[in-house]
Amino acid sequence: MDEQSPDAAALDELVSRAVGGDAAAFAAIYDEFSPRLRRFLRHQPIDPDIAEELLQRTFLKMIEALPRYDQRGLPFGAWVFRIARNALTDHWRTLHPAVSLEAALDRPADGGDPVSTAEREQERAQLRAVLANLPPDQQEVLVWRFFAELSPAETAVMMGRSNGAVRVLQHRALTSLRDQFELATVVAGSVEG
Repeated sequence: MDEQSPDAAALDELVSRAVGGDAAAFAAIYDEFSPRLRRFLRHQPIDPDIAEELLQRTFLKMIEALPRYDQRGLPFGAWVFRIARNALTDHWRTLHPAVSLEAALDRPADGGDPVSTAEREQERAQLRAVLANLPPDQQEVLVWRFFAELSPAETAVMMGRSNGAVRVLQHRALTSLRDQFELATVVAGSVEG
């Protein structure tokens, strides 16, 4: 069995202490995961206030489930993101809309000067068009790896695939994304010219 990295060993120690009721350990876990969870939830097609509520709900559910957490090879980060994904799924079930990765890109840009905002919106429109051509599993791997910043191992757990399958899927998605984006840029340039 491979030895754990120092970061993984330190996280396991924090989790053990948090399971034992150590509030400082839980605070350290919160500090470690809240920025990544917040980014993941904010990239979903939901109101930012709801994303923040889901973040808090995720940590509340984690506190409730922590005494039952068993370190049996499942990365702790994947376990936490699974809780967040379940909270998000519960939220979507109550609303019943169909949600896609492209819908996340429909969120308006955050302030800034009008020229920069227009350029970002144009880039987002191109990206939205390119993403629409990717298969759903390639869209999903991009969400977990880049929006949620999960490791390949954590992504594999979330997607129910092997590490190797996730790496191949990610490579295919990025290659396809790059190729389609380049093609869209060439086509857009020839139409404008």
